[in-house]
Amino acid sequence: MNLKKPKFWDYKKPNIYAYLLYPITLLVNGLNLLKKKPPIKKSKIKVICVGNIYIGGTGKTSLSIKINKILNTRNIKSCFVKKYYNNQRDEQKILEKNGKLFLELKRSEALKKAENEGYEVAILDDGLQDNSINFDVSFVCFNNVNWIGNGMTIPSGPLRENIKNLKNYEHIVFNGNLENLEYLRKHALQMNPKINIHIGKYEPLNIKDFNKDDKYLVFSGIGNHETFISMIKNNGIQVVKDIEYPDHYQFTQNDIKEISKIANELNCKVITTEKDYMRLNFLNIENIKFIKSELNIINEDKLIQSIKY
Repeated sequence: MNLKKPKFWDYKKPNIYAYLLYPITLLVNGLNLLKKKPPIKKSKIKVICVGNIYIGGTGKTSLSIKINKILNTRNIKSCFVKKYYNNQRDEQKILEKNGKLFLELKRSEALKKAENEGYEVAILDDGLQDNSINFDVSFVCFNNVNWIGNGMTIPSGPLRENIKNLKNYEHIVFNGNLENLEYLRKHALQMNPKINIHIGKYEPLNIKDFNKDDKYLVFSGIGNHETFISMIKNNGIQVVKDIEYPDHYQFTQNDIKEISKIANELNCKVITTEKDYMRLNFLNIENIKFIKSELNIINEDKLIQSIKY
């Protein structure tokens, strides 16, 4: 079952709903503190973790793919590691298209397999809160628009851990279309003056396949719908309507029929994301096209130095 995140999570300040849920938030935080810490498993393989504190839609997968590409150009044998979730087949497929993916119920088991096959570097797509793994380098991703939402932890807000924990990390990555950068830098440095800030910008790769004189209906079921819409608008695509579904949404033929009906009424064409397109298997999607994009790092040399390769 896919649920949309509550709108109040992304308000600038907590509202009444956030405060009503606060007792549950305290209980969840308390239970997390009481959890027995698993033994840390050290690995011979170098481990780079690309994770987040804000839940969903922060560009982890895009950054993982970018890091893998950078390492491959330097003839470093790298791979992806991901914990298996049955509702994340879209992300798994995208990673498989861009490199070798080790997928297991436990990340530590996937790391063992990668090590046994002679890989030098494992890039973890997610897993920042996995205390059983010793990371050599970790990057905390944020979306430029959402940032930390209302600043509260689940279920009062969208954070997996208290934002004050940012003081424990070395690297932060702001992903988006270069929005709000001065504001974000200021607040990140207030929490951790020593943190290294990296900037990622989404770039469409196949924008020339779309006629900019046409009008489009755009739909997606990703965590950063607003950023996707902003990217294609910035590249001259005329969006007359956009429809947002929950992250990892499993589309049905009825959904596609409804989307096509609205598009016909508006006399426009239909676009989605590559990630969403991956979930449209076996559906009649003849008139649906997708935008393929990648994350470009504004100062790639700085990122490479952080990886220490």
